[in-house]
Amino acid sequence: MTSAYKHNIKNKTILITGGTGSFGNTVITKLLPLQPKRIIVFSRDEKKQFDMRNAFDNPLLKFIIGDVRDEQSIMRAMEKVDYVFHAAALKQVPTCEFFPMEAVKTNVIGTQNVLDAARYHKVKRVVVLSTDKAVYPINALGLSKALMEKVMIAEGKNFVNSGNTQTVFCGVRYGNVLYTRGSILPEFMNRMKQQKKLLLTDPAMTRFLLPLSEAVDLVFYALTNGENGNIYVRKSPACTIETLAKAFCSLFNYKIGYEEVGIRAGEKIHETLVTQEELLRAKDVGKYFKIPSESQGLDYNKYFVKGKKTNVESIQPFTSANTKRLTVRETKAMLLKVPEIKSELSA
Repeated sequence: MTSAYKHNIKNKTILITGGTGSFGNTVITKLLPLQPKRIIVFSRDEKKQFDMRNAFDNPLLKFIIGDVRDEQSIMRAMEKVDYVFHAAALKQVPTCEFFPMEAVKTNVIGTQNVLDAARYHKVKRVVVLSTDKAVYPINALGLSKALMEKVMIAEGKNFVNSGNTQTVFCGVRYGNVLYTRGSILPEFMNRMKQQKKLLLTDPAMTRFLLPLSEAVDLVFYALTNGENGNIYVRKSPACTIETLAKAFCSLFNYKIGYEEVGIRAGEKIHETLVTQEELLRAKDVGKYFKIPSESQGLDYNKYFVKGKKTNVESIQPFTSANTKRLTVRETKAMLLKVPEIKSELSA
């Protein structure tokens, strides 16, 4: 699929913030065959950069230690860059609940720094990565990611209305990406290796499921098709947490099983990828929803005196409760697409 984007990527310089994470490793694997001029990995984790440098051993990769919170470090890294994937973020619900201001510093202020640097250096396109937790947010992670989206949308509006079309700011939003750092599957794997029961919050809780390769495809789509201020959402299936546990136990013939421990602070029973209000203006583009911003202008008076009549009740939000619900068999088939799962099974 990504080979279709070769003409967009060839001889271009791409910067990935938070590039040592699961997304960064996968997107670099997809980018290298497309013959980019350079891939810049920007992150604050020197150990992960060391490991990544040795694993790829490729002269096209350049590693820069820095933090999106530091405006000057991201400003220097952005020089002569064509495209930016903004993946740097605090991503775990409990961490952000205990340290909400740290989430704001990275997810909101850090994003503004990235966009400012991109605008200054006339980067062609910036794709920011968001999450379903930004939709109807109830926790600090979701609230900070929702603000991140608003920052991107506002900057996109400012560019369009200033007549500056050199840089496009757009975003993607997706649900649980399978086997990413801090997600449930690596935790299941660790507990299985320790011969302990898998821990479930609530068996009826539902979550969107998306293989990392499909998340990367969404980002490539936004990179080549994205318009200023728009957010692109992959239509994803979902399953209950119990279905996921059953599928995992069945794949590994794990007889110890699982137990319910209750819902953690800041967690929802069901997640939402597209709100009821967003669906009123969203466009269906096949595998994706394209969500334009609510207003393309900067006339603030319109926000106070003008509205639009709609039949809101006729549209339901796109949630993990009403999307396609995977069975245990279908969930097993999806898990078998995950490289880490396949590797553990073969071992």
